[in-house]
Amino acid sequence: MSGGKIVAGALAPHPPHLVYADNPSQNEPTSECGWETLRWAYDKLREDLDKLDYDALVILSPHWQTYVGTHFLGVEKFKSLSVDPVFPNLFRYHYDLKVDVELAQAICDEAHESGLVSKMMENPDFRVDYGTIVSCHLTRPAWDKPIVSISSCRSRSYYSVEVMQQQAKALGEATRRAVEKSGKRVVVLGSNSLSHRHFTTETEVPEDMSREHITSHALYLWDMKIIKMLREGRTEEVHHLLPEFTEQAVAEADAGSFTWLLSSLGFPKYGAEIYGYGTVIGTGNVVAGWFPGREEASV
Repeated sequence: MSGGKIVAGALAPHPPHLVYADNPSQNEPTSECGWETLRWAYDKLREDLDKLDYDALVILSPHWQTYVGTHFLGVEKFKSLSVDPVFPNLFRYHYDLKVDVELAQAICDEAHESGLVSKMMENPDFRVDYGTIVSCHLTRPAWDKPIVSISSCRSRSYYSVEVMQQQAKALGEATRRAVEKSGKRVVVLGSNSLSHRHFTTETEVPEDMSREHITSHALYLWDMKIIKMLREGRTEEVHHLLPEFTEQAVAEADAGSFTWLLSSLGFPKYGAEIYGYGTVIGTGNVVAGWFPGREEASV
């Protein structure tokens, strides 16, 4: 089979605060409001994705961490309770999701052919990480599309940020090839923030927006630099800058999801759609989208 394609990609950050503030029925805690600029950004992303016909979401999350290779969810259904270990007061989410196991196996096999260590995760009692759940919920709250969930191989921890970059780039290329061979149309999601230095204390009212701001001006400047380059279609330069960004801004790009996303999209030379930027407990977050079909139509 052939003719598959990646129809869109998005930077889809996963602070559990955004789900908490949205008050979906699956989440036990409730809020009054909060983090509107990011939640409205997700609204606009969903509006654009709703115009597309696609079969599955493919996501790489920093919070499914594996230290020997890259793993893929390999069971058709998962249903359980996800509790954020840092913010159990905000995120206790009852999830019930479907996995496109056939596509997951295809990407796993393609990654193996590329020389990457890869493995299917086939434990039906495995607890899906909250990064995958938050990003997928905010992108497709109806949960009516199957997902492919990819772990973050922590090669930066064992080796270096440069090794992480090489492996994530190869994984992105393998993902694109597997999708094209599958005949399916997919949306790829890089689940990560930009600058990622947290506050160390929480306000009495978590959604008190009078206390929300970026941790430091230096990190804000880093975030704006990266966003400016994304808007200008300079993703190859972003890729080369990520090691420095990771070190200087404590960026969540250390998980490889940002590099994997850009690589799977073929490092777009057209500007990203920036839906919104905002901070969550001091971290910098942007919701951004790429639509290859739009670029082809404009040529």
